[in-house]
Amino acid sequence: MVVPPTDAGRGPSEPESPTPRWQSISKAILKYILSQWLLIAMGVACVLAYFFPEVAKHGGIIRSQYSVLYGVIAIIFLISGLSIDRQKLLSQLMNWKLHLQVQIISFLFIPAIILAVVYAILAGDHTGKIERSVLAGYIFLACIPTTIASNVVMTRNAGGDDAAALVEVLIANVLAPFFTAAWTVTLIPNRPEFELWKHGGGDMSSMYRNVFQQLGLSVLLPLFVGQIVRFTWPDQVTWFIQKTKLPKLASACMILLIWTTFSSCFATGSLQTMSTPTIVLVVLFNVALYVFLTGICFIIARPPRCFLSIPWTDVTFEPLAPREAIAACFCGPAKSTALGIPLLYAMWQPLDNDIKAQTSVPVLLYTTEQIAVAQLFVQVFWRWHSYVEKRDRQESDRGDSAEIDLEQHRPTDNALIIGDDKHGTLET
Repeated sequence: MVVPPTDAGRGPSEPESPTPRWQSISKAILKYILSQWLLIAMGVACVLAYFFPEVAKHGGIIRSQYSVLYGVIAIIFLISGLSIDRQKLLSQLMNWKLHLQVQIISFLFIPAIILAVVYAILAGDHTGKIERSVLAGYIFLACIPTTIASNVVMTRNAGGDDAAALVEVLIANVLAPFFTAAWTVTLIPNRPEFELWKHGGGDMSSMYRNVFQQLGLSVLLPLFVGQIVRFTWPDQVTWFIQKTKLPKLASACMILLIWTTFSSCFATGSLQTMSTPTIVLVVLFNVALYVFLTGICFIIARPPRCFLSIPWTDVTFEPLAPREAIAACFCGPAKSTALGIPLLYAMWQPLDNDIKAQTSVPVLLYTTEQIAVAQLFVQVFWRWHSYVEKRDRQESDRGDSAEIDLEQHRPTDNALIIGDDKHGTLET
């Protein structure tokens, strides 16, 4: 008997030997590490900032106050302008429910939480182990707007509505210059140790000019240019984005923001001069605060079914769509370094540079840690969104099947039931 050759022409095929377990585990670990390239790159950026702060600090070798805070952010919003449909952007401008939720959390709920924590620390820290400049910095942090760039990038990576995130960023950063300074001074405690921050304000005119200049050149102008290009050549732009994976570039730009933020922080020496209890409190509290606020945003955006209506009334609440809920969860807890630091230095211009540097520590560390923690939430929200879509498809399929079964078993219009009360026959 002649054995037919295999596809390779080498005789009968033999069962392939199973892949060794260690090799499968190694591949899985390597795949996971590569999927977390952004977090790893952030760590590398922090190390470089520690050893070479002069390179990327404000006024450093690369002039990061221009090359990063203008150039890199402009690239991110140019990509957003190319990627987001104009009608989708306009529809999100009218999403008042999302606007109210995000802005109330950002400007009212977070300040209330921070102020409660500050007063709790003041009540228990009679020896002043936690430096008062840091507490003043946290009150300022609570009053600044949501971050400009990372919200849009993280929302897009998690499968959320990046148009919604973009609109919330624009609204918050237009309101903040008029709102943040007065709100911060109002919330600072009327105590002798906070006298410097309560009554040490500077000239705000230059701050307004710089803030709106940055907002116009790094956000609005590239967004407008991207929308014009997309409107003029829609098919070509869509093909280019799909082929080049352009949104990946926006994620890579986040690394440069981290680099310049930590470089400025290490260059001032503010971290090195602070007490250990203060540093530990700031680092751990930032993570706990961001996780807590994200959870609150999610519960408000997608409340449990038992909270969707008020008992004994006809009042009902419609939860946000899953993609909008993801945008709310990234925009609500986040705070902005790009606007926060210039605003801080303008507000307290007469104060000593060391005091201003220490006051900026909560802003610098929180805005950096939020990106690291948000990168983990990207995976969580991506899986949650996939689960919700799968569940909705299954419910839709079951509903369609039930309708089909009902149609199949429904009597025809010319059917007639005859018989007595107990029995009947179907006669057509």
